[in-house]
Amino acid sequence: MHTGSCHCGAVAFRVDGTIDRVIECNCSHCQRKGMLLWFVPRDALQVEKGDETLSEYRFNKHVIQHLFCPTCGCQPFGRGVGPTGQAMAAINVRCVEDVDLETIERVPFDGRSR
Repeated sequence: MHTGSCHCGAVAFRVDGTIDRVIECNCSHCQRKGMLLWFVPRDALQVEKGDETLSEYRFNKHVIQHLFCPTCGCQPFGRGVGPTGQAMAAINVRCVEDVDLETIERVPFDGRSR
């Protein structure tokens, strides 16, 4: 079980799973924010605090809920549906506590071309 939050702590979450690799997307959104995304089934994510305050941003095909704290602007996770139709959460591992980013495999994803 991992814990994480936005920068100011208004949004806090727990997520179950093993962070073995992350997606490093080069789309206009992820690249600007420096996102490193770990995709998990949606029920693996439990928002402990602040779910009702999250602001939402959608772009391109408008299928992913990019969720961010309205106070500090940090985007700890998003919600969407995977290619198989399964409800998913995209966890920004930069918002997960006690993660050594140097030890996690980064998988490039060409979101810019989609």
